[in-house]
Amino acid sequence: MQTTAATTAEEACFEAGIKFGTLYHQFAGTPVSPASASTLEDAIADAIENQPHCEAVSVTVRTDRLETALAEQSAEYTELTGKFLDVTMQIEYNGCRVQTQMTMDGDYPLMEIVAVESPTDDSS
Repeated sequence: MQTTAATTAEEACFEAGIKFGTLYHQFAGTPVSPASASTLEDAIADAIENQPHCEAVSVTVRTDRLETALAEQSAEYTELTGKFLDVTMQIEYNGCRVQTQMTMDGDYPLMEIVAVESPTDDSS
């Protein structure tokens, strides 16, 4: 079995995955309503941007989807899940920039790499 070092692009993508794992699993289940959505967006983005290599985070709580869910229940709030979130992140690691997003793919919150801008010399 041959062992090779991870490329800068691979390490940058790994960093993006860590940020998404933190974002989703830290905030899933948080009580949210249309009135608290913007505050929660800011809190999530601020928390994730604290992590190393994170240049930018944009979080949108889909209040249209919240309102639909709330119309079907008696409570005035619901639990945050991926179906209520649109997220983009930009990660920068040793000159490599990774653009990511999380959107719904059917009934699944899909977290994906959108683009990787690698330095021309990726020997590290």
